[in-house]
Amino acid sequence: MKVNILVLLLLLLITTVYAQESKYSPKREFRGVWVATVQNIDWPTKAAVGVDPTMQKQELLDILDEHQKTGINAVMLQVRPSTDALYAKSREQWSMFLTGKQGLAPLDPSYDPLEFAIKEAHKRGMELHAWFNPYRATNNLIDSLTSAEHITRTKPEWFFTYAGKKYFNPGLPEVREYIVEVIMDVVKKYDIDGVHFDDYFYPYPGKSPLPDSTTYQLYGQEFATIEDWRRNNVDILIKTLSEKIHAEKKFVKFGISPFGIWRNKAHDPLGSESNGLSGYSALYADARKWVQEGWIDYVNPQVYFPFNFPAAPYEKLVDWWSANSFGKHVYVGQGVYRAMEDREGWRDKQQLPNQVRYLRENPLVQGSVFFSSKSLTNNLAGFRDSLQHELYRYPALQPQMQWLDNIAPAAPAELSDVREKRFLFFRANQSAKIMWEMPAESQYEDEVYGYVIYRFEGDEKVDLQNPRKILKISFDKGLNYFEDKNVFRGKTYQYVVTSIDRLKNESAPSNVLKVKFK
Repeated sequence: MKVNILVLLLLLLITTVYAQESKYSPKREFRGVWVATVQNIDWPTKAAVGVDPTMQKQELLDILDEHQKTGINAVMLQVRPSTDALYAKSREQWSMFLTGKQGLAPLDPSYDPLEFAIKEAHKRGMELHAWFNPYRATNNLIDSLTSAEHITRTKPEWFFTYAGKKYFNPGLPEVREYIVEVIMDVVKKYDIDGVHFDDYFYPYPGKSPLPDSTTYQLYGQEFATIEDWRRNNVDILIKTLSEKIHAEKKFVKFGISPFGIWRNKAHDPLGSESNGLSGYSALYADARKWVQEGWIDYVNPQVYFPFNFPAAPYEKLVDWWSANSFGKHVYVGQGVYRAMEDREGWRDKQQLPNQVRYLRENPLVQGSVFFSSKSLTNNLAGFRDSLQHELYRYPALQPQMQWLDNIAPAAPAELSDVREKRFLFFRANQSAKIMWEMPAESQYEDEVYGYVIYRFEGDEKVDLQNPRKILKISFDKGLNYFEDKNVFRGKTYQYVVTSIDRLKNESAPSNVLKVKFK
């Protein structure tokens, strides 16, 4: 009787653990990280600036490898920190954060940091979103740090100075046209997965008013207030970019990471239960409108606050953004850099893991993005461990965006054990190699971009919604084999392969291949 009770308790424990893993390990989830280049926050390190690009490449490979181990599946790489470029095919100057001097090219002429980053991210099953700062032109007013060919020198009438920095004047039509052209250069010339903006639109408010009243007199007289005109200037940029991006490449996502508060309920009944600075009023960023109008594919609010924080409670803001998603994706921005702060809420080292658990309870939230890369890889407050060994223990496909594309590719065919093709099957370390026929192209199905390989044990039910069974997510459409080295004698395994397209729509499964090890 005691044995039966113990068995029942063990079964209950196993069932509970499995339920928890299923609950907290969705098959589809956006797991992003910001890799900041401004001031060399994350990459490249100052030691690698201006030296042999080999060192920069290795640093980036190390960053991507560490994030892959953690379970990250998307990288927001800052490619235009200050009206400059960390990519070769640009009309703007090379960034000083890459080479040490603005306008100075890398020592290796063939080195294109963005091209390299895209290739390496895709090898690891990660999306690469090119992160732009649209309006910030300089980080200071030190003339010696700005190239004579920099656009602030060649087109000074396009800019205003505010709080020790130079900014594009968003009220000028020619400014908006130029910014769109800069970003579309990258969309056209690079194989990026997304265009990403952060929260820097009009500058955060300082002690003095913005110096754009003359521009308002020229272009904004149809608006009741200068504030409404400023918001419209940003709206025009967002709408124009959205149309051009999606017309050029249907699979490129457009997302924005606004300040965590749109508006407070005290100022607008549609706002959130908060009382902090609002992006709508302070930065002239009407993020709710951008989502409602369908101009952006995902909103990534920076909710860098703890639970129950009086001015900006994490839980209230997550709930508000999800309720105002209008069918688009919500990825919650989480401030890992705050994890070690000696403040209320952050003293609890489970704050960030609990934030991930909380957002996963909400079906209208599709994931997280963490700031910043270094904070995550440095394992502040043990958060990386929580992701790698629990919350992100199993792989996840990026969420589908069916408004961009809802057509799945064709399924792989003839999944087979290579022994049937007279290839070596058993090796000294006991591995299995499976192969499949690549799907034939069809006008009724999307082009194959990669594959998902699943494995099930014995005769268990084939459940493709269970992320615990994913062995690999590949973005290599030319791949038609997989070697499974983690097999054991006396075991029987079932393998299934599916195709994915560029927007991660998944095909029907291949045939089920059963392989027995004696």
